[in-house]
Amino acid sequence: MEKINDLVLKGTFKTATYEQQVLSEYNNNPFIEALPSIFNEDDVLERFMVTPRISETDKKSESNIRYHILKRVRNFIQPLPIHFEVERRLSTLIRRGYLARNPLDKTFLERIRVLHELREEQELAHKHIEDRLNYIRSTADSLSIIGISGIGKTTAIERLLLMYPQVIKHETYAGQPFNRTQIVWLKIDCPYDGSLSTLCKSFFKAIDDLLGTRYLEKYGYLNRVTSTMLLHMTSLATMFGIGVLVIDEIQHLLHSKNDQEEMLNFFVTLSNTVGIPTVLIGTSKAQQLFKGNFRQARRASSDGAVIWDRMAEESEEWEFFLETLWKLQCLKTPTTLTNELKVAFYRECQGITAVAINLFILAQERVLFDEGNPEEILTPSVLKKTAEEDMQTLQPMLNAIRNNNLADMMKYEDIMINLDEVMLNHKRDTEISGRIKEAFKERQNTIDLKRKDIIESLSIEVAALGIFEHLSSQDIKTLSTKVVETYPIDVDVSKLKSEVIQKAIKLNEDKNSHKETAEPKNIETLPLLKLRNQALTKKVHPYDHLKVRGYIKQPIEEFY
Repeated sequence: MEKINDLVLKGTFKTATYEQQVLSEYNNNPFIEALPSIFNEDDVLERFMVTPRISETDKKSESNIRYHILKRVRNFIQPLPIHFEVERRLSTLIRRGYLARNPLDKTFLERIRVLHELREEQELAHKHIEDRLNYIRSTADSLSIIGISGIGKTTAIERLLLMYPQVIKHETYAGQPFNRTQIVWLKIDCPYDGSLSTLCKSFFKAIDDLLGTRYLEKYGYLNRVTSTMLLHMTSLATMFGIGVLVIDEIQHLLHSKNDQEEMLNFFVTLSNTVGIPTVLIGTSKAQQLFKGNFRQARRASSDGAVIWDRMAEESEEWEFFLETLWKLQCLKTPTTLTNELKVAFYRECQGITAVAINLFILAQERVLFDEGNPEEILTPSVLKKTAEEDMQTLQPMLNAIRNNNLADMMKYEDIMINLDEVMLNHKRDTEISGRIKEAFKERQNTIDLKRKDIIESLSIEVAALGIFEHLSSQDIKTLSTKVVETYPIDVDVSKLKSEVIQKAIKLNEDKNSHKETAEPKNIETLPLLKLRNQALTKKVHPYDHLKVRGYIKQPIEEFY
């Protein structure tokens, strides 16, 4: 039995609310009107960027604690011009794919009727599916994203997909009952054995995991003919209004015994007949899939191909990426990013996102426990040693890129990039990059201001409780600052307030107990208490001792 990938990306569920569309062709289509509004660059920046928080308190922690804190940097995602390009392509792909699949249109019902008839003739249905559905137009396009391993293709597409709800439940539309479940996107990985049959089954399983259905059992194991399963995929895609199907790791198809033309036909049928827009993601090796038959290759990527190359050393985007990453140091002595360090850093990572982030983390981990580097300073030699020893397995591939040795590069097909296609299909837009940089800085300033506002509000609210008599307003503000800096900016304020109050209660008790233990030393210096202690030592009543000393007068003599 084929192994089917259990890891399926899952998004949010929501009940449909409909919005008037800016473009007239998108109106009167429930599947489109229920989507979020078309995102602008600020929306993408806001939702895409992930900058881990490393506070000043974190940087003062012990080495063993900072070792764990450094792992936060793995989550770092810096929006770059290519992310905005892919978002625009994906946004268009989903909406245009729904134009010919409007559930209010008579052709939608006609498609369902034809599919029902084909299922009744299951034995021969797969031979007639294209002929029977050929007259029903499709507006589905396909997009290919090709790039070297570790450049961030999968991370980017997953973040972009999660900006959309995955499942939308429709109940009524324009005052009429409209009971339908819409799946906006579905992402599956191409099986390692490259079997199209297993790929179809992964599709059924992804829907089962999402909706709690049993289509894999119903259509996967009882029907092993790929084209028959394609019929059922068509039926489910229509029934659930699937907006886009993302298939990752398509280079695995080269491992299979499938005929190359059969594979390309499969993807063309998905978009042209099934009507599902598709995004195919793969390493450079996947380009071989599209070399043999130009017509099929063109149709399999009708919306073009995004060639995702590594960042160039002199590019503004690499400069921006490295400067932002460099701020996430967690060392005793913050190291200034000099030109010498920039050159050394690029040499060891070659502008590959995943390699750059790992190098940055591993180099810091190395100096944390280096007795010969007590100040924990990053140097070019530290970067070089980290790359050579801690990233040893990557060195053959990085050397091939570094030396531009085509013979060696051919051994590692995952890192091959067609430079002609890079020049033709993906030019860096420095104007966009500049706007992103400015927007990023503005957002950082906004976050800092928001954090200050939260600290001020928390300090006032906690102080207003009036239950911390041993704490000054500055004590409460210091506690609020420490708590706020520990969490991301979007954490629930009630959670922050609760934690500040808990810490304030503890500090208040600590200060109170300290005061109680300190008071006797101060009180001992008072003269009356000294006389009382003397009386007790001499076993004389304190009253008599005080009277003899002249502290107590006779009432009658004093007032008569």
